[in-house]
Amino acid sequence: MTTTPRPAHIAMFSIAAHGHVNPSLEVIRELVARGHRVSYAIPASFADKVAATGATPVVYESTLPTDDDPDAWGTELIDNLEPFLRDAMHVLPQLAEAFDADRPDLVLHDITAYPAPVLAHRWGVPAVGLWPNLVPWEGYEEEVAEPMFAELKASERGKAYYARFEDWLAEHGVDTHPDRLIARPRRAIVLIPKALQPHADRVDESVFTFVGACQGDRADQGEWQRPAGAEKVLLVSLGSAFTKQPEFYKSCAAAFGDLPGWHVVLQIGAFVDPSELGEIPANVEVHPWVPQLAILKQADAFITHAGAGGSQEGLATATPMVAVPQAVDQFGNADMLQSLGVARHLPMEEATAESLREAVLALVDDPEVALRAKEIQERIANEGGALRAADLIEAELP
Repeated sequence: MTTTPRPAHIAMFSIAAHGHVNPSLEVIRELVARGHRVSYAIPASFADKVAATGATPVVYESTLPTDDDPDAWGTELIDNLEPFLRDAMHVLPQLAEAFDADRPDLVLHDITAYPAPVLAHRWGVPAVGLWPNLVPWEGYEEEVAEPMFAELKASERGKAYYARFEDWLAEHGVDTHPDRLIARPRRAIVLIPKALQPHADRVDESVFTFVGACQGDRADQGEWQRPAGAEKVLLVSLGSAFTKQPEFYKSCAAAFGDLPGWHVVLQIGAFVDPSELGEIPANVEVHPWVPQLAILKQADAFITHAGAGGSQEGLATATPMVAVPQAVDQFGNADMLQSLGVARHLPMEEATAESLREAVLALVDDPEVALRAKEIQERIANEGGALRAADLIEAELP
């Protein structure tokens, strides 16, 4: 016999970044559909997207760089870390004021939302991470984190960062090391397919549960119609942030422009003007943004930066991929996709018109690639998606 949980107040916390908000939206929509009241703390730029799920946006002012200015993140590891701590200190009082008189029964949070576990501790309610990318496995600290952070932790700037972080946590009664605050949660739901996870056999699944792609129908993003006569469709996208790559787009157009039977959808982002690409072949359409999932459902190949969102959308639609990673976890994702036998990892410096064309054609002409892609697609479909995620969240309600 099963029981339906009573309607609860659930608070979700995230930042203004597509790769962190988008994976959560179908889970939130499902929780609302089950009768729960969901408050979603988010900067104003994402409030409408959140509201469309039925959740109530709780708008806060953030100091973080946005997708509109990716260069503001700097180039060093410490440059990427300091903004999150600075923002957490700025945002925590806003969120406390917004929620203290309307405390939730459960806190959900993205991995970047440092104030969320602090608030959960303050309110005495459980916190559950919604993890949009790969998770740490047993041995991760020794194999990856310690070598990566050793130089930073020995530097004066790194020592000052950790001292500020520890003081901030202690001020709010949280006896947790900064490295473990987010990376080692009590409970987390992982919004990527298990196939994308390195060392999946060493992940503690009593903490981290993979639910696969939580995509929904994305009808609100618009539709796309495959042109008449297009025998093969290729989508090219480097996501929303690392898109200042006019030479790369030129190479893609040159690789497939006027190639018989091929039609190319080229997403160039907000930072490149189409005029920078020169003459566009007749079989190439160029847009700053496209309804990616709608196109992938009809595409035969996908040139991607291998972000977590694009990678899982490619897997969920069984679309062979050429991965051209740009930053952070994308390099690891590219290697994972290649190891699965459904993609080629092509470093940016090697992404010429010739190499791009050769990689795409080799993938789409290989029946083994198509077979493996279909097998992985079926495995992802069985992971449960947003429905299973909502079940797991309800199980954590007090």
